[in-house]
Amino acid sequence: MFDLDTFIADCRSAVDKDPSHKTVAELVRREMADPSGILSALGEPTEPGITPLYQSSDLTILNLAWKPSTTIPPHNHEMWAVIGIYGGREDNIFWRRIKDHPDGLIEAAGARALTTGDVCPMGPDIIHSVTNPIPRLTAALHVYGGDFFEAERSEWEPEGLTEHQLDIAQVRARFSS
Repeated sequence: MFDLDTFIADCRSAVDKDPSHKTVAELVRREMADPSGILSALGEPTEPGITPLYQSSDLTILNLAWKPSTTIPPHNHEMWAVIGIYGGREDNIFWRRIKDHPDGLIEAAGARALTTGDVCPMGPDIIHSVTNPIPRLTAALHVYGGDFFEAERSEWEPEGLTEHQLDIAQVRARFSS
């Protein structure tokens, strides 16, 4: 059974021993082996939102619930991330910068659909966009190797794919009902 306090302590210990995402990814994989245990412990999401479960300068753990048909434009984190889906599905498109482009344009470089129980580790340089393609909430644990809410990072305008500074208030608004 998932225990939030133990998970936070294990992630905290993992980051103290290994600043990369590898050990945390193993912890998230262990927990995603029983997604119903996470659902029981955290509760069935009834509305979309970003709920911080732990936040420090080198580790943030979030419980996210995505609205149906929500799309988050391409963005980076400027830190590693490990995503674990405990209910629903999210589709990721991974992007790469077009070398030496003066406007920071990006191009698609791959994709991955994540369903219940799946885990996706991402390095600090990953750029991705995310969609919840199903007609119900998607629930996920997101673990970041830094302070998710304080890091300066980029977002790309969805039509022209031009880069600009990400506004965390806008990100939070996308998750509200």
